[in-house]
Amino acid sequence: MAVYASAGAGAAAAAAAAKRRREQEEAELTEYKSEDLAGGWEFKILRSATGAFRNPQFMKSALDEEAHAGWVLVEKFDNSRLRLKRPATARAGDEKLDFDAYRTHIGLTENKLALIVAACIGGGILLITLIVAVAS
Repeated sequence: MAVYASAGAGAAAAAAAAKRRREQEEAELTEYKSEDLAGGWEFKILRSATGAFRNPQFMKSALDEEAHAGWVLVEKFDNSRLRLKRPATARAGDEKLDFDAYRTHIGLTENKLALIVAACIGGGILLITLIVAVAS
């Protein structure tokens, strides 16, 4: 069982390092012009833990929904991240929305996805352990 714990710790460390790299990349790629900030624009990054933005229909659907809050696409970083902006005046309509205008995730969050993967791995280990115990 120590091998499984070690593998889990290694996977967690790798995931944390990948998250730090993405955050550093976002900080470097999202330099805002002074006229953008002075012009009353808000910015956010919308994330998909499953890389769902690779699907053009999913991405269009997500952007259509975000448009109800005034958000428009600035750029697609990759299949997991989109940078959006909207005029700060769009906040006035936020109470009429059926979603949080400031959400940063769509679909599963990274934490929920990690829990699902961990549960599947744990269930698989338990199943293998039970099969070995019954076969012995």
